[in-house]
Amino acid sequence: MRKIKIFAITGSTRKNSSNFKILKYISDNIKSGFEVEIFEDLAEIPHFNPDLDNENPPNKVTFFRNKINEANGVLICTPEYVFSLPGSLKNALEWCVSTTIFSNKNIGLITASASGEKGHEQLLLIMKTLEAKFQNNTQLLIQGIRGKINEEGKIINEETEVALQDFIGNFESQFS
Repeated sequence: MRKIKIFAITGSTRKNSSNFKILKYISDNIKSGFEVEIFEDLAEIPHFNPDLDNENPPNKVTFFRNKINEANGVLICTPEYVFSLPGSLKNALEWCVSTTIFSNKNIGLITASASGEKGHEQLLLIMKTLEAKFQNNTQLLIQGIRGKINEEGKIINEETEVALQDFIGNFESQFS
């Protein structure tokens, strides 16, 4: 049986961030029929330049786009920085605007931050613009994340664990 390939993008450039830990939790708890690859190299994607986009995009951009294109689905888990998306995540998504790689692709969206409301709104708007396919039950806002996950990546808040388990089940069901 062929595995369902999921490309998971952490919106934080911080090593071992809460967002990485959430993606790792999902990877460890998703059904065995799924294969999750976590991408942590947003900082390596060069600044978006429309002049480079048409003819010969940088190798890191081509790699990133190919991973999205080859995946059956994409997960994004991001913090909120200054009431917005982290610049590195927005930059990477800008490289995808001129493509159709997100069109009708099953997406799971999580914003995990101190507050996260404005960043989450922006993430949803950007992904709608890119024509990604997600539902209310395949997007999640986790506020106060630092008090809900420990250093080892264990979810220490029961409500958050239940919400993540529901999210995983809803995300999986998109592929049935």
